[in-house]
Amino acid sequence: MRSVRAITGRLLASGKLAYLITIIIVLCATSSGDTVLSNGNYTWIPVVMCPFFFVFYDFKRLMRLGAGRRDYYLGSLLAYAILAVAISILNSLIHLVIDPLYGSRTVINLMDVCGWMDNGIIIAALQQTLFLFLCMVFLYVLLSMQWHWYGWLADVIIIAVICVFTPIAPLRGVLVAFFRLVMLNANALVHVVTCVGVGALIAALGTFGLRRMPL
Repeated sequence: MRSVRAITGRLLASGKLAYLITIIIVLCATSSGDTVLSNGNYTWIPVVMCPFFFVFYDFKRLMRLGAGRRDYYLGSLLAYAILAVAISILNSLIHLVIDPLYGSRTVINLMDVCGWMDNGIIIAALQQTLFLFLCMVFLYVLLSMQWHWYGWLADVIIIAVICVFTPIAPLRGVLVAFFRLVMLNANALVHVVTCVGVGALIAALGTFGLRRMPL
């Protein structure tokens, strides 16, 4: 169980419920009107769900099977990278193949909303992959700290920032600028560098919470 590859496989397998929910929603979701939501948007569901499984279910199970914390963490990062690539490819295919079938109706896909499609499908898929990886690593690190006071402090700070910055115009501008930098960014170079840099920083901080996760 000390193999990173084996741990990655077990982690990916633990997300079966998230995959099933995603498949059902992608296949069954419908929209009406002249403007419709792309079903590809729902492929992002595992980005939110899988970190919960990795932290609250898989960690203790893998530790009891003899996995090391370092291997678990590297396996988690590799699993997030694989998920990010798979989800990005799937959403890109839906946007290219399925969305045009709506004909005269306007289809809204998050790749368009974020401005990534301005750079072509290949670069857009890369931007999407890095953003999704960043989101999963951030959520993973935040969840891994929830057993300790600094985890709750981080929750309070995040909520406070949203609640305080949103109603105050100058501060709201800062918040909007941040989201434009990490998500709503059509500048591929800036977006890629930002996601890689912030993702690497958060991943490094994740080792702090990892050492203190209870068995």
